Amino acid sequence: MGQERILIVDDELDILELISYNLRKEGYEVESVQSGEQALRAMASNPPDAVLLDLLLPGVDGIETCRRIKKDERFRNTPVLMLTARTEDSDIVTGLEVGADDYITKPFSPKVLVARLRAALRRGSGDEATAAISTLLHVHGIDIDAARHEVRCDGAIVLLSATEFAILEFLARNPGLVFSRTRIIDAIRGEDYPVTERSVDVQILGLRKKLGAHGSHIETVRGVGYRLKDK
Repeated sequence: MGQERILIVDDELDILELISYNLRKEGYEVESVQSGEQALRAMASNPPDAVLLDLLLPGVDGIETCRRIKKDERFRNTPVLMLTARTEDSDIVTGLEVGADDYITKPFSPKVLVARLRAALRRGSGDEATAAISTLLHVHGIDIDAARHEVRCDGAIVLLSATEFAILEFLARNPGLVFSRTRIIDAIRGEDYPVTERSVDVQILGLRKKLGAHGSHIETVRGVGYRLKDK
């Protein structure tokens, strides 16, 4: 818990009030806006520590708003959590592809939202001790620089969300080993992170797509989980 500042973007006033109330109760500073255009102006004038962004917005929708946020170098590491009433994989994957770090489906539990926000903030702030011992990883034509939070495939930069990066790094540090979905989440988020197995599948799907031909090196082990090929 801290004094981090959170930008909430949703066109439904009752949702804004619910989220604002619960975040303020947890000690966060909150700014609320009702459109993508307002969100982009708020980002430029007073950058937040994280953004809770509704997928369905009038005018500039949540996907385009997220894309514009993540294209700006100043906000590339600012966690963006998508809020959506949709549950189709295509909608969720699209959000992850443009840089969203996580998604939360409506209706949601305020406790779950706060827990996932905390996890995103931890990821966004980084861990200096971890960064100090990190080394460059190279596997199957994929270069991973943990200190720079950068991934390249055959020399070309691949833009990943913080969660996708964490999953790829975890698998790359343990090539050949199979990990359950729960184990993956425990490794990158901590054991207190509320998540469903399906969300791991969605993250892996988005990661494979972004890695292109190299994505096939992330294997599904039916009935168990995932692994990165060791050869």
